[in-house]
Amino acid sequence: MATKDREDGVALPALGFLGTVRWMWTQLTSMRTALFLLLLLAVAAVPGSLFPQRPANPAVVTQYIQNNPETGPILDWFQLFDVYSSVWFSAIYLLLFISLIGCVIPRAMVHGRAWRSKPPRTPSRLSRMPAHGTFVLPVAQESQPSGQEGGRPTSAGAAVVDASVVLKKRGYRVDVRDENSARPSVGAERGFLKEFGNLVFHVSLIGVLVSVAVGGLFGYRGQKILIEGETFVNTLVGYDSFTPGTNFSENNLDPYSITLENFDVQFDRQLTHYGQPIDFTATMTTRTAPGVEPEERILKVNEPLTIGGTSVYLVGNGYAPVITVRDGEGNIAHQGPVVSIPQDGLFTSLIVLKVPDAQPDQLGFVGFFLPTAAVDENGVSFSRDPDPFLPQLNLNSYYGDLGLDEGDPQNVYVLDTDPLTELNSRNSEAGGIVLDAGETFELPEGKGSITFDGLRRYAALDITHDPAELGALVFSSLALAGLSASLFIGRRRVWIATGTRTDGSITVEYGLLARGEDHRLAGEGAAIEKLLRERWLAGSTEDDENETAHVGAPTHGTGKDN
Repeated sequence: MATKDREDGVALPALGFLGTVRWMWTQLTSMRTALFLLLLLAVAAVPGSLFPQRPANPAVVTQYIQNNPETGPILDWFQLFDVYSSVWFSAIYLLLFISLIGCVIPRAMVHGRAWRSKPPRTPSRLSRMPAHGTFVLPVAQESQPSGQEGGRPTSAGAAVVDASVVLKKRGYRVDVRDENSARPSVGAERGFLKEFGNLVFHVSLIGVLVSVAVGGLFGYRGQKILIEGETFVNTLVGYDSFTPGTNFSENNLDPYSITLENFDVQFDRQLTHYGQPIDFTATMTTRTAPGVEPEERILKVNEPLTIGGTSVYLVGNGYAPVITVRDGEGNIAHQGPVVSIPQDGLFTSLIVLKVPDAQPDQLGFVGFFLPTAAVDENGVSFSRDPDPFLPQLNLNSYYGDLGLDEGDPQNVYVLDTDPLTELNSRNSEAGGIVLDAGETFELPEGKGSITFDGLRRYAALDITHDPAELGALVFSSLALAGLSASLFIGRRRVWIATGTRTDGSITVEYGLLARGEDHRLAGEGAAIEKLLRERWLAGSTEDDENETAHVGAPTHGTGKDN
């Protein structure tokens, strides 16, 4: 950095490399920069909510880029589909982490030195303090012991010692000065927990950042739809969808298993809330490892099941009709439950079935499952109740190439009918497929048959592993406690000075100072004076009390520390 002359002719020295680095470090570790980076991190997270994210659903990202051939590649170049692992988001995160550490360490050192140091020296004019007062103690009688409740001190030094005892009981740390001089005093301060709480708050923020980073590196999250009677084994192939952390390893998966024995749903039967679900109960059989004795456990909404370092949450449910499909050659091409997706509160559910093994043509079915089927005046079927009192399938059928042989990923709950040939539907001459439980429908053109064998329920599970979950909880709780301490604990300093008058009476003067605004400072001064009077004048006679003079009443005004 070259030397530059100012207009007044004074030459400014060059900072040099070390000076520039020191200046940059000072700017980075300032509290203003830390707050700016925290705000910037929140803004940087917004694109993660606006655009589909590749770790969560890569197929949706691919489709988005195909649908937007001009802007999609540009957004992908800026890593807007991988926001939380992008270079720019990680850079902001790292800078915030460094900035907070740079803010906390120097402040912690300063606070440590202040904690070990003595209270500040006694100002020469306590009347300049924001809250101050002065009163006079009459001459102590010989029968009145000093240093005890109701006993007046016999000297200014003894009064200061008594005052330090009172302040200690109120939580102040004290320092008696010049006890044997003409103007002895005591300095006291408290409220160090205010600054300590501030430090705890900032350290906890760092802890939360570390916890989030650890969770993102080593945690994982997966989803599984489990039908009654089926078993889920905690392996990668067992998940329907899986989102691993950056440093995830398959060896981190504990080999536990979960079997859904029964899923029970209770619906409200009151007229005012008829049909609304009241309770969901999944009865599970779990094994923490192969060969271990099974254990029956219950899974409910907001009552997750913990096993193998993971938390299993119940996030959805529905019906899975058991369907058998025979192809045109009479062979069973599909047999088993098919998951349907609820579309409303009455569990009217969308169902899609793809049968790639059918011969000579692949078959596809799409339609609705109705738990309690009914028909309106227009001949349209609908569900009258969420319980399966009269279960029914309403399907359209197609044949042709389903596109599964090419290996391209497809949504199992979506059937692309454009390349297929319609066999029957509600709008065709053959009509749609309407099946009650136990019925079979023969497909047109000898393409086979479909049978509605029965009904099962399923539970949609969300399985998460977050190794930093406990750390995040602890640090967030500490952050809240530290913030509360920094907001509600007052940092105060108190000085009490005494002196002996010519008639032997003792003048007591006190002053209080707070860091920042403290509307309770005047009340604290009045409370201290009251305690001192109770200690020294509790046993005084009425004549002695009348002799007590107020040189200056406790006041609250503008003042500063000398």
